[in-house]
Amino acid sequence: MKLVPLSLLFLLLMAGCGYQPASHYAKNVVGESVSTEVVISMEDPQNSVIIKDAVDTAVITKFRTALVPKNRSLTHLKIAVGSVGFSPLQYDINGYIVTYRTTVIMNIHRTTEGKSRSYATRGIYDFTIEPNAIITDQARFEAIRQGAQKGLDAFVAQLAAEGTNPHKDQ
Repeated sequence: MKLVPLSLLFLLLMAGCGYQPASHYAKNVVGESVSTEVVISMEDPQNSVIIKDAVDTAVITKFRTALVPKNRSLTHLKIAVGSVGFSPLQYDINGYIVTYRTTVIMNIHRTTEGKSRSYATRGIYDFTIEPNAIITDQARFEAIRQGAQKGLDAFVAQLAAEGTNPHKDQ
């Protein structure tokens, strides 16, 4: 019962001090409509498709904006996958790998109202596997998706930082 009044007090305090979520400031930079394009890697086209889905989900959920065709968008995001890597992070007592780290490096080129800017972002995701097992395709795809989401979270943070000062030339 005490949780409800405390939650309301917290919300009132946050609203009273002018708190805005990062998505609000990021939306100041990208506007009301966004289009996306992921450069398909010929070496690993499956990863590009996974990252395209993650980018589209992030645009809708994190920017809270419409995903539209390029010719109708205020902002166009062109994402190129720099690299996707898996590295062992933890071993069990027998020397078998039990935890991997996925690192997804992306280069994002943003064009808004004729002005362009490039960003480099990195997402890291750690996951476990059974000792003496290989990484399944499902685990690999999920790790890449999660790494891409975290990289996009870092990109949203960069945009939010830009959006806090809307008068600065972007």
